[in-house]
Amino acid sequence: MARVEPFRAFRPAPELAERVASPPYDVLSSEEARRMAADNPLSFLHVVKPEIDLPPGTDLYAPEVYAKGAENLRRLIGEGALVREDHPAYYLYRQRMGDHVQTGLVAGASVDEYEADLIKKHEHTRRAKEDDRTRHIETLNANTGPVFLAYKARPEIDALVERLTAATPTYDFTAPDGIAHTLWVVDAPADVAALKKAFAAVPEMYVADGHHRSAAAVRVRAARRAANPHHTGEEPYNFFLSVIFPHDQLLILDYNRVVRDLAGKSPEAFLEEISACFEIEPADDPKPEHVHEYGMYLGGRWYRLKARPGTYPEDDPVRALDVAILQENLLAPVLGVGDPRSDERIGFVGGIRGRAGTPGRYGGLGRGLRPPPDHHRTTVLGGGRRPRHATEIDLVRAQAALRAHRQATL
Repeated sequence: MARVEPFRAFRPAPELAERVASPPYDVLSSEEARRMAADNPLSFLHVVKPEIDLPPGTDLYAPEVYAKGAENLRRLIGEGALVREDHPAYYLYRQRMGDHVQTGLVAGASVDEYEADLIKKHEHTRRAKEDDRTRHIETLNANTGPVFLAYKARPEIDALVERLTAATPTYDFTAPDGIAHTLWVVDAPADVAALKKAFAAVPEMYVADGHHRSAAAVRVRAARRAANPHHTGEEPYNFFLSVIFPHDQLLILDYNRVVRDLAGKSPEAFLEEISACFEIEPADDPKPEHVHEYGMYLGGRWYRLKARPGTYPEDDPVRALDVAILQENLLAPVLGVGDPRSDERIGFVGGIRGRAGTPGRYGGLGRGLRPPPDHHRTTVLGGGRRPRHATEIDLVRAQAALRAHRQATL
């Protein structure tokens, strides 16, 4: 079963929602966030990217960064920009990007079910990022960004969501990037009970995005449980903020790699070495059109790469993923990137920024990945973990309406 709990969110005053809404913390650099929030003291970037209110060059993991985030959260609450729900509620959250629409449930997901693998993980985490999210939750005493979960769609949940979203929404606006955000507060006892019952029939859920946030929630729960002699399992720290979408509404976007250097090789030597495993040709359009194709940005221009047959195991659903082929045939043997979880030479550009954000991001080598096809997606959902960031199943998200799920009462 899937245990999903209603909660008393801190959410924007309706008239301020567009000013409070912000992109997630991990899709903007500090400088990008500083520019975006410069003229908007209500932007939630002051909470999720608090270094923007400290001198440039401040260590992102310094204690004063987390303290500033807590201070900014208290300020938004004190000024009335964020108001707390009177009663525990669920929230239905719809996103629209062009013709694509997806509607999910915002709720508290169970740490117990995460640890029991009823909430399934598909990638490993980076320790530094997990430490960062743990300190952020602990210092702010809040979950400030949702974990994106997916479940295999069920008609009874679809029907219930369709009925509840026929009502007038609490928020409905379009962000500057053109993505529309709509949210309904579901607080009627009968509706809350109906949603809880419907999700109790869901056998398992999957972490689509937010592995570091969910792993941090587990660590915070462990620490607070150990410090609480009267622990019951019902305290807020036993749950983490999540938005839960049916699998058949997901839009899977590319997640691209950028590497700072060529490990001492010249561009010509690098191209010669990778030609053993990849066909290479210049390309005007870097977007891969087929499985096992890649766009590569090198030396101011784009190339199209295609994995040569026989250089990967076609019958292995994980190692045949484009990201696994790239790791095993290029990143590790040619560039020496053995563990992308810890190697500081590699970075990632994903979501709606995609390949457009790849050139110049690190000044070295960029690679565009194609989202995996449906048969790879469903095969891996039921199996083991994918290599880190095999793709980003993006919320197309702009952390719009639900802001803070408190770990404990203020």
